[in-house]
Amino acid sequence: MNNVASILILIFLALTFLQSGYEKVFYWKDNVSWLKEHFSKTILKDQVPLALLHLLILELISGILCVVGAIQLLTKSGREFGFYGAIFSCICLLMMLFGQRLAKDYDGARTIVIYFIPAVMAVYWLN
Repeated sequence: MNNVASILILIFLALTFLQSGYEKVFYWKDNVSWLKEHFSKTILKDQVPLALLHLLILELISGILCVVGAIQLLTKSGREFGFYGAIFSCICLLMMLFGQRLAKDYDGARTIVIYFIPAVMAVYWLN
């Protein structure tokens, strides 16, 4: 039963981060423009493109690891990829939470916590 829940959470995380990565790649300029405004009164104001690139790379790594991890659980060949996918997902979410808190976007920060809970559950179950 734990495997089914873990697979579902890994698919959830994979969809979340691969879709987010897709949007960053194909709508880069729009994202940078919006985020520059969002972080205009923070220490990140001059670092937006670099920070976004770092987040994009980690999101893609997270999404790919979660896909491979779900396949690994389905084929009963291990759980390490899912575990690392969940860890990378948590790191991404913590980075986003830090940014939202820095920008004083408390509603955005609250939304990230909703994603963080299943990510931590996946870390726990796959450990």
